[in-house]
Amino acid sequence: MKYMILSYGSQRDYDAMSETGASAQDVAAIGDFLAKFTAELAESGELVETQGLTAPVLARRVRLRDGAQVVTDGPFAETEEVLAGYWIVECDGIDRATEIAARLNECPGPQPAAGTVIRPIADWAEDVEH
Repeated sequence: MKYMILSYGSQRDYDAMSETGASAQDVAAIGDFLAKFTAELAESGELVETQGLTAPVLARRVRLRDGAQVVTDGPFAETEEVLAGYWIVECDGIDRATEIAARLNECPGPQPAAGTVIRPIADWAEDVEH
């Protein structure tokens, strides 16, 4: 089964890691942890895909309001949690996906309050049969 592990943060988390909030050594430690974490998933054959996302200040939201497209540049004041990155893994079940996600709590640096979310990826062909 495939699962998406979603890592959440906030603009404050990104700000804490900015030039004034984190040393180059701190940023390198986080990068090293994530590289090792991802390499271990690849070696186990469980990694399907992973991507990190840029800061919310670089995001753009598109909505339909009263029939018109409305585009808003980030950050979005009403949004506390933002998607920071994701991993798609293929593993034996939700318990294994949870073990994988829990390892992200070992990452050095600020611990985002939002943490991680694990979502099964729908297999539409299989779901239609049930």
